[in-house]
Amino acid sequence: MNIALIGATGFVGSAILSELLQRGHQVTALARHPDKVPAQAGLTVVQADVQQASQVAQAVKGHDAVISAFNAGWANPNLYDDFLAGSRAITAGVKAADVERLLVVGGAGSLFVAPGVQLVDTPAFPAEWKVGATAARDALKLLQAEQDLAWTFLSPPALLHPGERTGHFRVGGDELLMNAQGDAPAEITSADLAVAIVNEIEAPQHVRRRFTVGY
Repeated sequence: MNIALIGATGFVGSAILSELLQRGHQVTALARHPDKVPAQAGLTVVQADVQQASQVAQAVKGHDAVISAFNAGWANPNLYDDFLAGSRAITAGVKAADVERLLVVGGAGSLFVAPGVQLVDTPAFPAEWKVGATAARDALKLLQAEQDLAWTFLSPPALLHPGERTGHFRVGGDELLMNAQGDAPAEITSADLAVAIVNEIEAPQHVRRRFTVGY
């Protein structure tokens, strides 16, 4: 497939890029600074500011799907507004380019831990992640109102870290996954999160739905 990837230099995005190329897909990475994306076989890098819908549209036109691992930067003092502005611009750009399939990588904060209670609203949720998690939750709300795109939103589990690719994990829906013992939140490596993302692109199971994964 021809896949456009947003956020290819990030922690999750770089893992997605590796998984896509490993499976033989042709990838176009959108980057504000193309020189930061190392050249690889099967990869084309185009300069684009994803806060500008017109630039997104031009870059993704003609692709089979778009994967967005966009993040406005955890240290960004304007994180909330920039995150939502970027999310809106990406969605608008994908629609303008007539690409139907969009997969967005969000956060775990919007996963439910009890009826009507999301992780981000619990007292133990880390304060330093709250703004970004709230922005990701509100970006999901925007997607849930989207009727034109075949969108999917993937929330990682509460614990996401570097590590090996196993290809084995559990799949959940809107609720926070716990570990096998049920006494702690589930985890996953960025490499296996990327496997779940590319699996969903190749064989869609969650169109116009959110899902999560974890060990």
